[in-house]
Amino acid sequence: MRKRLKIAALGLIFVNISTRIFAQADLAPKPQAYYHATPEKINDLIDTRLDVRFDYQKSWLYGKEWVTIKPHFYPTDSLKLDARFMDIANISIVHDGKMTPLRYTYDSVMIDIKLDRKYTRDQKYEIYIAYTAKPNTVHSKPGFRMDGKGLYFVNPTGAEKDKPTQIWTQGEAESSSCWFPTIDHPNQKTTDQISMTVPEKYTTLSNGLLINQKSNGDGTRTDTWKQSLPHAPYLFMMAIGEFKIYKDKWRNKEVTYYLEPAYAPYAKDIFGQTPAMMELFSTSLGVDFAWEKYAQVVVRDYPLGAMENTSATLHGDYVQKTPWDIIDDPGGAGGPTIAHELFHQWFGDLVTCESWSNETLNESFATWGEKYWEEKRYGKDDGDAKRYDEMQAYLNNATAPSQALTPFVYTDEEGVNGANIYDKGGIVIQMLRTYLGDSAFFKGLQLYLRSHAYHNAEVHDLRLAMEEVSGQDLNWYFNQWYYGAGHPLLDITYQWDEATHKETVIVQQQQKGQIFRLPVAVDAYVGGRVIRQNVWLGQAVDTLSFSLPGKPDLVDFDGEKQLLCKKTDHKTAAELAYQYAHAPLYLDRLEALTAAAASMDSAAAAHTTAPAVDADIVLGALHDHYYGLRIKAIRSLKMDSAAVAAKFAAVLSELAASDSNNLVKAAAIKALSKTASKDYIPLYKAGLKSPSYSVKGASLSALNGVAPTEAFTLAKSLESDNKGQLGIAMVNVYATSGSDAQWPFVIEAYNKAGVQAKFDLARGSLAGMIGRLSNSQSATEGIDAIRDLAIRYKRYGLAPKLSPVLQTIADQRRKAGDSASAAAAEEAVKQITEAK
Repeated sequence: MRKRLKIAALGLIFVNISTRIFAQADLAPKPQAYYHATPEKINDLIDTRLDVRFDYQKSWLYGKEWVTIKPHFYPTDSLKLDARFMDIANISIVHDGKMTPLRYTYDSVMIDIKLDRKYTRDQKYEIYIAYTAKPNTVHSKPGFRMDGKGLYFVNPTGAEKDKPTQIWTQGEAESSSCWFPTIDHPNQKTTDQISMTVPEKYTTLSNGLLINQKSNGDGTRTDTWKQSLPHAPYLFMMAIGEFKIYKDKWRNKEVTYYLEPAYAPYAKDIFGQTPAMMELFSTSLGVDFAWEKYAQVVVRDYPLGAMENTSATLHGDYVQKTPWDIIDDPGGAGGPTIAHELFHQWFGDLVTCESWSNETLNESFATWGEKYWEEKRYGKDDGDAKRYDEMQAYLNNATAPSQALTPFVYTDEEGVNGANIYDKGGIVIQMLRTYLGDSAFFKGLQLYLRSHAYHNAEVHDLRLAMEEVSGQDLNWYFNQWYYGAGHPLLDITYQWDEATHKETVIVQQQQKGQIFRLPVAVDAYVGGRVIRQNVWLGQAVDTLSFSLPGKPDLVDFDGEKQLLCKKTDHKTAAELAYQYAHAPLYLDRLEALTAAAASMDSAAAAHTTAPAVDADIVLGALHDHYYGLRIKAIRSLKMDSAAVAAKFAAVLSELAASDSNNLVKAAAIKALSKTASKDYIPLYKAGLKSPSYSVKGASLSALNGVAPTEAFTLAKSLESDNKGQLGIAMVNVYATSGSDAQWPFVIEAYNKAGVQAKFDLARGSLAGMIGRLSNSQSATEGIDAIRDLAIRYKRYGLAPKLSPVLQTIADQRRKAGDSASAAAAEEAVKQITEAK
């Protein structure tokens, strides 16, 4: 699963913060950390057959289930099935087609069934269950989170205009038991067959192959899908709606894309790289894509990004775009996510973590896989840049360093930290790849996958596979990075002794707790040559000494730029300039740029002059061959400083007008807008003619800063093309200069925006507009929208940021003589405070 919402202003990235607790009741008054054991296997699922139909008015599912089970090892005469808040009509044992009712108890969460006799491990038995699933009732139960109801009805009665009617499921972590009784743990594997009776106009999708379609003569049709290879219950899926299907192919297997009809013509633009990804992953891993087909479907109102259901990935509608929307994304509408979910088909679906404590085997590999795709498709710089951003996300997370990558003792509130299993975990895998080398690394992955295909694994299984292939003892690595917590804090200093021609590198580990054992490359650049020393660190202070033919122009610690650490590297400006010009990697150049930009900022704050070499580094980065570094260089400039603007404005103007990458153009325009100069108005107007929504949005925002009346007029002319960053810019323009007439556009655009955009608008121009609206009902509508955002994401820290905004709105409304909306704003603050 790829769940990533970023709120930059809060410094938060919430990534699958606690997958395990979405569907789990937490009724304890005070959370207590406890050992999360792998679920005990008393009975094993073998096959699950479902026959379901739907009540769209009530948002209910009527189900019949035939589940084949056998005892795992010890004889048993009982069976426990997870079934959340269902109505159970019948539970029977099936012998030779004959059903015999069984006794059972049910506490709304688990069914405890008394079997007709004791069964041994070589004896299968079949249970029949008739039930009604009422997923919306799950949200009304204490301790159950909004992402845990398993089955979702979207606009089921058609009451919402311009919104399709859909049904879809979300099983991870343990939410499949909200729509069918099962043993809802990742260490269970079962084949399945799902028959769905739906209105004739709808298309269905599920795991495996569509083996039958039957018209029922009453306006409905029954589709039967069969998954003949075993997988975990959380990977079961259904999607139902008015989808158009685009058929693609990888080797001899069908690859399909399910989209809303309006976006079907762009299916190849959105998902067209999928077969190439399947080929890369199959070839690199030495294990071909295992499932009978691969489908991807896009649905509305999906809150989590995407989900890797076996053979049928489900995406949120953010990937559903036109070619004009995709212009700014070299990877397509959802390239990284498409790669992430596809890699899960090996890591997570083919081989599944045996418990959520071992979830790193699923998510860390999928995160690594998406970066591997980017590295191979777009170049090493791109892969390294994305890995670096993930490392920073982990390092800046307040809680992740205190939890192991493979945690066993934690509270249900803490869960398994997402910044670990996504961000840190991907880097840990990449470090292992660097240490072992590609040949051993990929051979080890092949052995791991083949040894555990269609079964479960724990982290030790990965270690054993890598040890068997490499011949090395890797306990030190896994104990340190998987079962230990945190990361090293390194301070690096350099000393050159001209008399002895020796370079000394002193590395201090300054973190509290364990000292890390680190294999690292140290590169010395001498006379145009690179002399590499491969060394080990393992002390609080390591002193490394090398004989060199002459004084080095640069000593580059961690020449592979792959260590997961925070480091303070004491290099001179001249050494950093040499590093930018001669060291080969993206992170070499980024380190030089970051240091140069910080030096320039410090000099500006102290009203002194930074070394000229700093400006040279930044100027070089503005012309770097990798677009991502050009953007970072642009963003590093404080263009509200007259001195900085005088030095770099001409270069930024050139980039804004003619760079080959639209995101660079947009960043340059945004930077120029900080000068508050009207000299760039022609540039901004030219940007409004770009096919890129990012460039258009940056241009309109920049124009709004220096010519708001003109920006307002131009925004009205662009209303029919208000997508992406352009749409957000238009909201800001209207919120700044508009009135009640523009409110319907503003609130509609706000409601369609992502979390980050909503947060920025709520704390900025939207709040100001709400404060001055004439219509009390419109003001209350805006107040409710901000309240809902604060409550929904309260656990991520939005409430303390948005409550003061609402209080300010209350004061503004009261001054405007609107006591009703002022009271609504104050009530909203109260509701946010009381919300759990």
